[in-house]
Amino acid sequence: MSAARLGDDERVAALRELGGWTLVSDPEAITRTFRFDGFASAFAFMTRVALHAEAMDHHPDWSNAYATVVVTLTTHDAGGLTRKDVELAAVVDRAAFALGATTGA
Repeated sequence: MSAARLGDDERVAALRELGGWTLVSDPEAITRTFRFDGFASAFAFMTRVALHAEAMDHHPDWSNAYATVVVTLTTHDAGGLTRKDVELAAVVDRAAFALGATTGA
């Protein structure tokens, strides 16, 4: 069974709750870019998140170029954002900042 898609007010509240994530519309998702001090830190971050994502059975769309990781979260079977995305975004933030990440485009 799919998680329920967030309504407009819930999306606004979630973005406020998370801080630093950007809403994109096609598909409806949130995204954030993290920069690390090198490839090993970026890979360690992705490994930490992967373990949590697997346990949640909810996986990010992401890309890695050396020390930069772009993370995009959406719930494909719900057609947009759900609480699962908000929960995983919080995990992503904790893992990134624990490894000294900075953010930005």
